[in-house]
Amino acid sequence: MSEREEVLPGGNMGGAVRVGATVRRAAGAWSPTVQRLLRHLGERGLAWVPRPLGIDEQGRDNVSYLPGIVPQYPLPDWIWSDEVLIDAAAHLARLHRAGASFDTTGAVWQSPVRHPAEVICHNDFAPYNMVFTQQRLSGVVDWDTAAPGPRAWDLAYLAYRLVPLTHPDNSDAINTDLPERARRLGLLCHAYGPGLDPTDILPVAVARLHDLAAFTEARADQGQEHLRDHVDLYRRDAQWITARMPPG
Repeated sequence: MSEREEVLPGGNMGGAVRVGATVRRAAGAWSPTVQRLLRHLGERGLAWVPRPLGIDEQGRDNVSYLPGIVPQYPLPDWIWSDEVLIDAAAHLARLHRAGASFDTTGAVWQSPVRHPAEVICHNDFAPYNMVFTQQRLSGVVDWDTAAPGPRAWDLAYLAYRLVPLTHPDNSDAINTDLPERARRLGLLCHAYGPGLDPTDILPVAVARLHDLAAFTEARADQGQEHLRDHVDLYRRDAQWITARMPPG
């Protein structure tokens, strides 16, 4: 008897199902590269990434299931704690250090390679792709869009989602004042480690959001109309950040 498949919630792309202790989703040309990346990260001590399990009998990408809670919107209050912010930044730094030695020879990526290609970016390092056990970060999922890129590209998106760097009316985020957001952005950069500070992150967050808006608009134009509202949301958030960036 085949095991029951459970559709996993979260995200706008969807398509992931749980089968026992595994997660399956449609494979693409990038799947062998991502499987190899996950193996590389696991061999370097990152026990919080899924284990690559190859391709299943239906031709789907197959990785291990990470037990725990994956927060969904509206995010629970505890997500906005300093502890979660610090832990997320530290995990991202570990990912970047471990992935910097990944051999990209012959690699195929779903997302474009961005330069300078300093590290392997997760490209969607946000609470909805994090697994928590007793409110502590214990896993990171959804690696399909990983690709080489600048460290700031990943950290800026994490800052957008978790500081947050959003318009006050964005219901996906907590509404805090500017001094509190500046404090949390500084805390995030400090927890990530040397080399990046808020003045590096803010302009990259703006570029990241305009890129995300263009990508989302293209998906909406291809028939995914439920994504249309996100386009204006991302652009409004980018404008909000731009208006508050220091001159220079």
